[in-house]
Amino acid sequence: MNEDQISFLNALAIRAGEEILKIYAEPFDVENKADGSPVTKADAAAEKIILAGLAERFPDIPVVAEESVEAGHLPSVGDRYFLVDPLDGTKEFLKKNGEFTVNIALIEGGTPVFGVVSAPALAEIFWGGSIEENGGQHRKAFRGTIEGGRVAGVEPISVRTPPAAGLSVLASRSHMSKDTADLIGRLEVAEQLSVGSSLKLCWVAAGRADLYPRLAPTMQWDIAAGDAVVRAAGGAVVLADTLEDFAYRVPENAAKDDLRNPHFLAAGSRALLQDLAPAA
Repeated sequence: MNEDQISFLNALAIRAGEEILKIYAEPFDVENKADGSPVTKADAAAEKIILAGLAERFPDIPVVAEESVEAGHLPSVGDRYFLVDPLDGTKEFLKKNGEFTVNIALIEGGTPVFGVVSAPALAEIFWGGSIEENGGQHRKAFRGTIEGGRVAGVEPISVRTPPAAGLSVLASRSHMSKDTADLIGRLEVAEQLSVGSSLKLCWVAAGRADLYPRLAPTMQWDIAAGDAVVRAAGGAVVLADTLEDFAYRVPENAAKDDLRNPHFLAAGSRALLQDLAPAA
């Protein structure tokens, strides 16, 4: 990704977030998808903005977007495609706690090579991946604030070395499973943190937490952008059962269920993952 492309994607995520906030500020209806998860008109409104922007700027790259897939539109893709979750954390949106995000990720060869995560109600934005600089490609991650529809206060972010006093571990407030609780119980944990949506991945990337175990259902579009930021910040997102790097795939003639994620761990340190290796 070059600087112009990054600026475009950040601005696109911000515009989608602005549309979400218009709906967030007013009374709105809630519907349920086939799987029982909630959806509002904010999801569709944000996705419409993102799809239009990607079609304009990246017309040759297919897009796999949550609400489009829900409506039965899952395109055939090759090794390079966008994954879009226009509003991750709908339960947080409904609770009005602000912890929801807009997510846009570029996948190449199964790897998230760039991602942007915007938290419009919190006025925060995170991005990172393979970035063109001085004639080469460099992995970098950043955090900024959203002010007047623009990115301000940009600062580089990176994962931290796990502190000797114990780990900061993230768990989903809305989706805590018994397996996740059991795993956390095996670790030397100084504090257990909760935050909604893909912000959990961003907190690992920014060194606010050390580990995010997810041993409950998610979809590819839920995590791809945050995954890109974690990797660019020096962390890892791996399969919980093998500790192999998480890979993204859309098979031929795919259905929505083909995009469900296996259980995964997001960590600031690969050394930490060795303590969680499955028994031989």
